[in-house]
Amino acid sequence: MGGYHRTMGPGGFLALCLMLFLHSPLALAAEPPSRVVTIRNNVPRHDSQGHIIDAHDGCLQFFNGRYYLYGTAYGKTAGYTINNRFRVYSSADLVHWYFEGELLRSPPDGIYYRPYVVFNPHTRRYVLWYNWYPKLWDGRVGVAVSNTPDGPFRIVQTRVPVDGADQHPGDGSLFVDRDGTGYFIYSTIGQDHAIRIEQLNADFTSVTGRVSPILARQCEAPALFRRADTYYALFDHTCCFCQQGSGARVLVASHPLGPWRQVANINDFDGRPIVSGQQTFVAQIPTPDGIAYAWMADRWDSRPDGWKGHDFQYWSPPLRFTADGSILPIQNEPSWKLDIITGSPPPPIRHPYVWPAKPVVGTIRIDPCYGTLLNAKGEPVSGVTTHTK
Repeated sequence: MGGYHRTMGPGGFLALCLMLFLHSPLALAAEPPSRVVTIRNNVPRHDSQGHIIDAHDGCLQFFNGRYYLYGTAYGKTAGYTINNRFRVYSSADLVHWYFEGELLRSPPDGIYYRPYVVFNPHTRRYVLWYNWYPKLWDGRVGVAVSNTPDGPFRIVQTRVPVDGADQHPGDGSLFVDRDGTGYFIYSTIGQDHAIRIEQLNADFTSVTGRVSPILARQCEAPALFRRADTYYALFDHTCCFCQQGSGARVLVASHPLGPWRQVANINDFDGRPIVSGQQTFVAQIPTPDGIAYAWMADRWDSRPDGWKGHDFQYWSPPLRFTADGSILPIQNEPSWKLDIITGSPPPPIRHPYVWPAKPVVGTIRIDPCYGTLLNAKGEPVSGVTTHTK
């Protein structure tokens, strides 16, 4: 397609309407550099210090000419302690990663999940939405902002008044349309895990009151994106850190608020998942031939060393679209190659922000997903199970 064109400042690749995902402060370049890289799903990803990357249930974005991977770090725990934290890593090529630090400065005590970051073209700030629980399962939606993609982010709301705010919001993720309008797709635990979409206000720190009908129930792990003139909402059944995967049913619409109709489940083959992983995001990766849409999932319970924070992530080969806009089933590949637009060099040596561990208070003692006994630190006790999941 003759390559991408960058603008002088965030806003990126306007010729292809890629908005925030591809904005860059670099000078116009008719042919940005590209490189064929290998994406590996059968080995852990490591950062520049040799540590396994611990960033789950988040998103992959391209900001200011660099890739950013946002996620929740779990370490050795089962995922239910006040020491869950949001981390970000950056890369020029999706292969070599640098730890950029933690996103929130000593946030209020609670259990944190699902960090999603987008760029607001109106305020020119980066906005983080996340799910958190002052106590399980009192779900809330929080918002924080930053002038840079790596933060730290400043919390501006700890309880966004979404339509289901009093019904314990759960998983959610963000989407920004071509005109700069933001949307939040999320589940509501107290309404049988109902999925809905809400339009954000101009600065992306709250909602407008414009909300879709409920798309489905008993579902979680939603994602929302646009390709051409079609909007796609992906999610499936709840599964609680489920290693079998929650599927990926696909709904389509001509507007983010609907009406929506279901057309497929791209992670299902004869009732079993093609990839045993729970969906987290659909990343838009720039290539010389246009955008490649990569489906991302957490492969829960895949860690070889017993650390939840070391569970593998699955990044799919580019999704395949038919002439009518439908998506073909996901391909399960241990590794695959892609010619991607490469980003800027690594950041200068610095000291990423990391908040100190807090004393664990009130950690649950039985893992509700797997039935395993947890110690005082929220870590699974090896070989002890109270029931079969």
